[in-house]
Amino acid sequence: MLTVALVGGVAVVAALAVAVGPLYAADRFRDLRDPTDAERAQIASLAEPGGLDVGRIAIESAERNRGEGVNGDGSGAPGPAEVAVRGPPRRRVLFITEDVLTGLDEDVAVGLFAAEAGRVATYYAEFRAVAVGGILGLLAAVVTTLVPFESGFGAVVAVGLVSFWAGRRVQYAADARAADAVGAERIANAFERVAERRGTEPETGDWSTWFEVQPPLGDRIARLRERAAEEEE
Repeated sequence: MLTVALVGGVAVVAALAVAVGPLYAADRFRDLRDPTDAERAQIASLAEPGGLDVGRIAIESAERNRGEGVNGDGSGAPGPAEVAVRGPPRRRVLFITEDVLTGLDEDVAVGLFAAEAGRVATYYAEFRAVAVGGILGLLAAVVTTLVPFESGFGAVVAVGLVSFWAGRRVQYAADARAADAVGAERIANAFERVAERRGTEPETGDWSTWFEVQPPLGDRIARLRERAAEEEE
């Protein structure tokens, strides 16, 4: 009974760490502030097309972005333009960098908010938390010999592969939901614009990316471009 409780505890703690950990880390280690009334109104207008609605909003100061630059070299290059919802349901917080409001075209910002709204609506973060908790719980069961090594290890591999596959499907569904709201072309353009600001090239998948829950950004953009082309026909 104690072993079962230990295994269950590992799974629950791991899931909670994935679900709540990013929220705690952002609150504790990032330079955040509440939006002004004008910023709150601007955020509402940008988030409304995609249907994003959270109770709390936190803005990261632009000073950090200007000081570090994209490459962390103090060049003052454009900031990361980050829009992210963190935390479990009913405790979600919208984190955005200040440059989203001051340095992006409206279409790009609307696309980023819609993409995040899609992830919220499809419970992508919650899926990741449950998947990580399940895999670590199985590993704990193997380590504690609650299940035989051979069958337990096989179960870990099987659950892991299914989780990777399912996670990618959930992310693609989130992108599709965002495209339904504001258009596939707008989402693809927003992803490309932000990658450009960050000085990165959207990567496409190879065999190694099948072992990742998050599909490569280049593959997501390609799917959105295909959908946009179909919408035009």
